[in-house]
Amino acid sequence: MSQIDSSNNTAKNSQGKLLIDVGSTYFKISNNTDIEQHFRDFNKSILDDLTYKCGNKIEGFDKKDIHICSSANGGLSTLIIGVTQSFSLKFATNIAFNSGINIIDTVLFQNIEEYSVPSDLIDVVIIVGGIDSNPDNFSDSLYRYLENLTYSNVVFVGSELDAPTIKENIKDVVILPNIIDNRLHIVEESLREYLTNLYQQDIEGKEDIKDLYTITDNQIFSTPYVVNKTLPYIHTKYAVVDPFILLDIGGATTDIHYSKDLVDENIVTENEYDRLVFKKLGVYKSKQSLIFAAKANEFVYELLMHLKVTENIFEVQSEKATKILMQLAIFLVLCKMSHYQKGYINLKLLSVNSFVLTGGITKVLTVEEIEDIISFFYKKILNSEHNPATVLDTNYDIWTLSANEIAEGK
Repeated sequence: MSQIDSSNNTAKNSQGKLLIDVGSTYFKISNNTDIEQHFRDFNKSILDDLTYKCGNKIEGFDKKDIHICSSANGGLSTLIIGVTQSFSLKFATNIAFNSGINIIDTVLFQNIEEYSVPSDLIDVVIIVGGIDSNPDNFSDSLYRYLENLTYSNVVFVGSELDAPTIKENIKDVVILPNIIDNRLHIVEESLREYLTNLYQQDIEGKEDIKDLYTITDNQIFSTPYVVNKTLPYIHTKYAVVDPFILLDIGGATTDIHYSKDLVDENIVTENEYDRLVFKKLGVYKSKQSLIFAAKANEFVYELLMHLKVTENIFEVQSEKATKILMQLAIFLVLCKMSHYQKGYINLKLLSVNSFVLTGGITKVLTVEEIEDIISFFYKKILNSEHNPATVLDTNYDIWTLSANEIAEGK
């Protein structure tokens, strides 16, 4: 395994920080002056690959000045059990998404006996419900459900009056302050900190990423968490007009970050932007799931005709096929955010002024190819000639914009 000895380097960079983002297909490295991008060599460990390609630059910084974020471990899988759709489930989902966590399902407690139990291991179960003056929100059906669930961590963030009973009946449960105050507003700090620290612990259990602590003294954050923190600064670098949506379409997942002005029922939080994630809409690792979702969409075959291809493109391995999959990912994500497919949230897409695209998609598609899909969506699904501006993060450095704030824990 490669090692970098920073203790004896007398030419340390006395200014600024070195930022490193480890993704599922690329890693990026940025200092005060430039940014490098490298396709990962999957025959090497992340540290070996990183130090082979960027060792000279890394040696120029002290470990305390190197800050790393990563999405390479796939993120944490989360199941949320709540008492109401409009408050407890929505609030906990909002905090989890903005902490960089991937939600596999939400369970409305009153219908818990009707839900199937996921067979996969769940990294963390979040239980939430009721204001602090309201007890007895849960019953034995919750404990029976958990007995059949395989999970690593469980946290309760509901009514303080329910906390003793929850603690008595659920082994190793973590009790945190309620995320719902008596005015039915969200209180996010404790759960958000718990989830980001849990992500850190998960990384420490992943050998490939854990090795990165040989080059940094700082906490490794989830990349989606970092990106969400940078969005208030995006106007300093790009000609973006609010309200906007950022699409981060990569190899494994698609992340959406959006201005809260695009939501009718805004949750009262300190965040200006919220996040969604679609785990099965990546172009490489989630390719088959993407194709399955495309085949299930009634408009996709018309879109393929528009793109002058047939469904046979799904069986092809080529640069053109990858482009088509990227374009389909854009279309499917827009559908999932619209009234066409009712989901966790539906955005006011006719109010969007800018689409910002980042991630692996910027290496594959041109602005014109992206605008063609967005235009098709607006005309076909929304029956509109609305034409938001399209901005490409071609240098893939949006994640660096709030570097100092993230580094200082703000």
